[in-house]
Amino acid sequence: MAKKKKEKKGGKHMKKKELAELIIGYFRNKPEATVSAKQLYQGLKLTTHPLKMLCNDIIREMLEDNFLIESERGRFKINDKGQVLTGTFQRKSNGKNSFIPDDGGEPIFIAERNSAHAMNNDRVKVALSAKCKKKNLEGQVIEILKRANETFVGTLKVSKNYAFLLTESSTLANDIFIPKDKLKGGKDGEKAVVKITEWPEDSKNPFGQVIDVLGKAGDNTTEMHAILAEYGLPYAYPQAVEAAADKISAEISPEDYAEREDFRDVVTFTIDPKDAKDFDDALSIRSLKPGLWEVGVHIADVSHYVRENGIIDKEAVKRATSVYLVDRTVPMLPERLCNFICSLRPNEEKLAYSVIFEMDDKAEVKNYRIRHTVIKSNRRFAYEEAQEIIETGQGDYKDEILELNRLAQILREKRMSDGSIDFDRTEVRFEIDETGKPVSVYFKESKEANKLIEEFMLLANRTVAEHIGKVPKNRKPKVFPYRIHDLPDPDKLDNLNQFIARFGYKIRTGGNKADVSKSINRMLNEVRGKKEQNLVETISIRTMQKARYSIYNIGHYGLGFEYYTHFTSPIRRYPDLMVHRLLTRYLAGGRSAQADKYETLCEHSSDMEQVAASAERASIKYKQVEFMSERIGNIYEGVISGVTEWGLYVEINENKCEGMIPIRDLDNDYYDFDEKNYCLIGRRHHQKFSLGDPIKIKVAKANLVKKQLDFTLAE
Repeated sequence: MAKKKKEKKGGKHMKKKELAELIIGYFRNKPEATVSAKQLYQGLKLTTHPLKMLCNDIIREMLEDNFLIESERGRFKINDKGQVLTGTFQRKSNGKNSFIPDDGGEPIFIAERNSAHAMNNDRVKVALSAKCKKKNLEGQVIEILKRANETFVGTLKVSKNYAFLLTESSTLANDIFIPKDKLKGGKDGEKAVVKITEWPEDSKNPFGQVIDVLGKAGDNTTEMHAILAEYGLPYAYPQAVEAAADKISAEISPEDYAEREDFRDVVTFTIDPKDAKDFDDALSIRSLKPGLWEVGVHIADVSHYVRENGIIDKEAVKRATSVYLVDRTVPMLPERLCNFICSLRPNEEKLAYSVIFEMDDKAEVKNYRIRHTVIKSNRRFAYEEAQEIIETGQGDYKDEILELNRLAQILREKRMSDGSIDFDRTEVRFEIDETGKPVSVYFKESKEANKLIEEFMLLANRTVAEHIGKVPKNRKPKVFPYRIHDLPDPDKLDNLNQFIARFGYKIRTGGNKADVSKSINRMLNEVRGKKEQNLVETISIRTMQKARYSIYNIGHYGLGFEYYTHFTSPIRRYPDLMVHRLLTRYLAGGRSAQADKYETLCEHSSDMEQVAASAERASIKYKQVEFMSERIGNIYEGVISGVTEWGLYVEINENKCEGMIPIRDLDNDYYDFDEKNYCLIGRRHHQKFSLGDPIKIKVAKANLVKKQLDFTLAE
């Protein structure tokens, strides 16, 4: 202590503020320099131990405040990103808004007072605030660069002198004020789509106008349209597009017959869900000689009818995918095309794009060709009908179905042994009455008939991708949309391994790709049929990256394929239509397409796929809540499917409906949330609620507006 005092008297001590200013000046004079702490001591002539320690403290604080960055271990440089960033604003109704920088940095908190009334997904410019010690970085919106032009869905509250839209969005805390002359005929209690027109700086509420009145709240069609509108998806087809489709002739011309391979006399059939109307794909099979089969995968030739950049194509690009809600399909193409002209309906001659395989008895592909064809389906099978033939060996075209199933099983076995991951999820489905009300729940399982179709679709998709993507080493592959799937994040794999260990399972988290995926498959096989199956599969899927579309091929990890694309569903997916067009162009010797154009289309298609999936989940959730609303007070066995600081999510075993036990209802103790171990632990009684635990619940509340179920503990 005496020595330190002496240093101070001798003038060798410096105040923290002074030293911080010297460090700031040093880095600002050398904006490109990356220096170690030792170099900084020398540069600032810090010779005493206390000054060096103080310097280290200041460096640590400057790293926390983002003034400095550690570019490599123990070496620092000034953060040249600057204090003004551009990116995307994300609004939350609880006021915890955030800003996502374009460079992919960590989200930055934006308090409501600093939001400049920016709306969700607006492109904004943000100034970073001076950061208080040990507090998260904050920002202030200084400019709104581009409005996301977002609309909101809610219920109209109309009184004599004014009207509001009571919003259901988790992104807006305030109701939207609507002038009476902007109601578009909307009445009190009706659901509507409203666009915000302005948000004056001194006003608590944004102002808006009604874009569309959806109908009476609680009515099934109103609610389904509200879900679509909430995700910015269309719920009506533009009349001009339908009119253009009505003008398309369904006749097959003599020229079409002449330039196509004729499969009309080969046994061909479709296998689809029992309620399907759009039949994208058909299979044909015939024996070429003993031990050699010809299997045709025939896909609706949509590109023959939908011309690029035409009015129908532009609408299809915008939609990018068909959306499948619980009770309806919102198609990518007009109904005349998807359900009539293009659909491979039985006993009708249809134009197809086909991949025809020559396979031996061991399902090895000896040869293949890709051709435009004319086909005539002999029979339309529902999955259940085909499954019965597989199980009993009796029924229409039994020989063909049984042979295709035998070949498909060999293909599947080989695919799995090569490292393809087998996620065999159970899907929840509802039986609904004519008003759209759910009357019962059933589970859609993937049986042999489903897997038969899946294997041949995978084979066709993979073959098309390899045909274009596999080129000699010195040649560059032509631009083509691939379906890609990246490797799982190693940290997530470690977390998965720790989680499944509590059930007695384990996976490999290191080694080559095939070793890891094979170990995941082994684990999924072991868990099949056990009570924790659904939970373990759900957590495993969350570990995986999302598959997406790109012209830059990195392979498909989940399937274990180096080349993969989507070719087999052009009626309902836009990437398949792109693939058809480019395939035709390249098979005719055409030049490579424009990379930027197709990558942009791939990104848009990936985005729309996620939006459609979210809307589909929301419709299922709505029907689950509607179904359970008539079962308030009932007691069910369930499993804890999620653990958060605000409560426990529980999935009912009997019907897979999920609800929450709010933490306030666990009132026998004070519970701490252990994020790492997915559990809540009571402080006094040490009762533990862990992910995957069996639990008995009572249905307490069903909120249709929020699509939310509340449970309480039954014990």
